[in-house]
Amino acid sequence: MRILGHSRALLVVMVACGMAWLGPAAAGTLLSPGSAALVRKSAEPFGLFAAVLSGGALREKWLDVARKLDDEGVQLALCDGDRDRCVSAAALRFLAIVDLGRAREGRARLGEINRAINLAIHPVSDLAQYGEIDVWSSPLATFSSGAGDCEDYAIAKFVALRQAGVAPDDLRIVIMRDTIRGEDHAVAAARLDGRWLMLDNRRMAMVEDADVRNYQPRFVIDQSGVMQYGDAPLLVSAPGRDLAPLGAQDLAAQPGLVSPID
Repeated sequence: MRILGHSRALLVVMVACGMAWLGPAAAGTLLSPGSAALVRKSAEPFGLFAAVLSGGALREKWLDVARKLDDEGVQLALCDGDRDRCVSAAALRFLAIVDLGRAREGRARLGEINRAINLAIHPVSDLAQYGEIDVWSSPLATFSSGAGDCEDYAIAKFVALRQAGVAPDDLRIVIMRDTIRGEDHAVAAARLDGRWLMLDNRRMAMVEDADVRNYQPRFVIDQSGVMQYGDAPLLVSAPGRDLAPLGAQDLAAQPGLVSPID
């Protein structure tokens, strides 16, 4: 995810973010509820102001994905209208997850799609899958391969939630700096009852933005484009709570690969 075009600092992101959720239990960096209240200054996740990006590598990357999403939207609509004649196995698998979300409401809808997509995609780096970094895949491409890294999970959830009936104004993709692992990480975000929930491929449990720790928000993507957070603060944990253990609701952990950034 060459977000700022500084390849040295971000070379590791695409390797790490798709694999980090398989790390040991002590590596969790999203705290459970109980932190200080978030002071909101805007309607964006974390209550922080964000300015629209008019250029740059990240914007171009997202525009390329958005074009693919438009094309896939037609295919998904056709398959959704006539499942028997749908020739795309990936579309049918994706729509099956959308159906799970449509059958529920509110937080249950968000949680169902978060869990189902976490289980449907095998975490793998772009380097391992494509032989290169900085590859952003559309949902059907990801479901065709069955593998992806953090932004592929986030994009798939972003689209699935929209297909399931969540309003576009209530959906985001957020890119944050993980200060514990020293890498950037992408998650989907959904607003419910005025609160933003993070849908993370690293864990099953959804966490409210006010309870996120050890991350620094950097960029946020919505249906209109890419925005950059200005002077985003580091979301630090309370003393003695730097790391949160993954609970029983989270994925079974196994050693993962996280490369340090110089």
